[in-house]
Amino acid sequence: MKTVIANWKMNPQSLREAEGIFKSIKKKILKLKETEVVICPPSIYVNKLSTLNKSNLLNLGAQDIFYQEKGSWTGKLSPKMLREIGASFVILGHSENRQLGENNEIVNLKIKLALKNRLGPIICIGEKKRDNEGDYFSFLEDQLLSALKGIGSSFSKKLVIAYEPVWAIGKASKKIIKPKDLLQIVIFIKKILADKYGIENLEKIKILYGGSVSPLNVEELIREGGINGFLVGRDSLIPENFIKILKIVEKQF
Repeated sequence: MKTVIANWKMNPQSLREAEGIFKSIKKKILKLKETEVVICPPSIYVNKLSTLNKSNLLNLGAQDIFYQEKGSWTGKLSPKMLREIGASFVILGHSENRQLGENNEIVNLKIKLALKNRLGPIICIGEKKRDNEGDYFSFLEDQLLSALKGIGSSFSKKLVIAYEPVWAIGKASKKIIKPKDLLQIVIFIKKILADKYGIENLEKIKILYGGSVSPLNVEELIREGGINGFLVGRDSLIPENFIKILKIVEKQF
């Protein structure tokens, strides 16, 4: 089973638009048999969209949680709140949050809290730039191991790792990762995971790619990059493009 996750970020600007996008995607995925679809809208829309998802064709996720379960934290959302209104996944450690000051320790606390509250963590890792010396491998290893600190192998089947190189994110990016380079990273991530959780648990953990994902590049990446799916940003808000991505992924079985 492949997984494709839509990260709507701070879009769209109205509930009506969100409903329209959600319904358009839902209508077109009836024939998907081998592809799991997760929609992560702004949290304010999760409850309403869950009422449109009675058949559970789609999964809903949140874009973040706070690292404390409850208390005097004005404006923050707990995993229990989000689970209560229909979320079953949550994106954690996204580079946009890291740029605002989130560190590896906070990401780790959030992952533990998500697992405690039965939210599947989508754990984002990715380097800001690539150097000729290969130091970014050490950076990725530190991000991943710090995120998974204190999380045992019993949780391995609930983990999703999303590799999102910061240099490849955004519509202004002219750099698209090559399948052979993506495969190299995936093999590296799998080696880290195998050392931590054992080879017997490796296949339980999904590894996704995010970074300027579009219908133009997904076929080559899913076929040759060794990944289990995608974390899609901009094109997940354009139903026809997102459906194209889903159909291409579905064909790779």
